[in-house]
Amino acid sequence: MGALSARLITGEGTAEATWQRWFRAHPLPQVTARELIARSARLHVVAPHPDDEILGCGGTLRQLARAGVEIHIWAVTDGEASHPGSSHWTPARLAEARVSESLWAQQRLSMHCRRHRLGVPDGHVVRHESRLFDLLCPALARGDTVIAPWQFDGHPDHEAVARACRRAAQARGARGIEVPIWGWHWADPSGNELPFERAVRVHLSCSDRAAKMHAIDAFRSQLSPDPSTSAPPVLPAYALARWQRSFEVFLL
Repeated sequence: MGALSARLITGEGTAEATWQRWFRAHPLPQVTARELIARSARLHVVAPHPDDEILGCGGTLRQLARAGVEIHIWAVTDGEASHPGSSHWTPARLAEARVSESLWAQQRLSMHCRRHRLGVPDGHVVRHESRLFDLLCPALARGDTVIAPWQFDGHPDHEAVARACRRAAQARGARGIEVPIWGWHWADPSGNELPFERAVRVHLSCSDRAAKMHAIDAFRSQLSPDPSTSAPPVLPAYALARWQRSFEVFLL
């Protein structure tokens, strides 16, 4: 894992068909959602931007919510920087829209959870990494599970959140789990860039998968071209394919 320059999120990245061929040849160990969190009674999912919690583990969260696990969603930023230069999606309008979209997505998953909106500036989480650690620590207890993006996910905000969560979990005796989100874009399965020796998968039923796709569809600001700049969707079809699998991958 070299410098961030080796993990650029540009172009269309690694095609989902390439990943699927690799998964067929190298099946990952499968665990249940409850086994994933080692039967913790309380789960914290730390999302750098509204939608990361759904993209990375929405189906698994639906299963855990059904099982009665206490779920906390930590919304680190409001995602207000996703459309730079847009006169249609100004930062203020984006912040309002993306917070609402995240709530709609949660409802579509029939997922009851406690949300914590931290208001860290989008794109600048690195500058607030110590503050994020300070905010998380008092909320964690021994035996809790914390899910955060992969520490080499490729997006600076994701990687800063991962570092803060790892430190907080270690300090409080909680269990840390990572989930690749944009890592599927820049990594190549033939390059051994993802630590698959730590990877497990949670199977999603047809119902869980359909609910997750319905939840993703709530993020309209990210799924449509920008009418003022003609910029393409932030979440184009080739990227969505990676989050519409029949399973979700976690790094233990």
